Amino acid sequence: MSIDIQTARRVAKLARIAVPEADLPELAKEFSAMLGFIEQLNEVDVEGIEPMTSVTPQRLKRRTDVVTDGGQPIEILANAPDAREGFFAVPKVVE
Repeated sequence: MSIDIQTARRVAKLARIAVPEADLPELAKEFSAMLGFIEQLNEVDVEGIEPMTSVTPQRLKRRTDVVTDGGQPIEILANAPDAREGFFAVPKVVE
């Protein structure tokens, strides 16, 4: 599939990217190359192939989901610009 300059201009506008007119032909070529690569991937037969997250099978390390204070409340609050009674203090924004 080939992308023309008009399509490249439209894609750049939709992506909110300022592209000078002189760079649009090169951008169109890059988009065409990307779509060509995707077309190559679509030609690969993946029937019966299990999806994978890694090249080596491994189980993710798990820990119990327990709510804690992090074990360092004093050190954490020391970085706050304003802390009161063991909490971050923020300015009131709603009346």
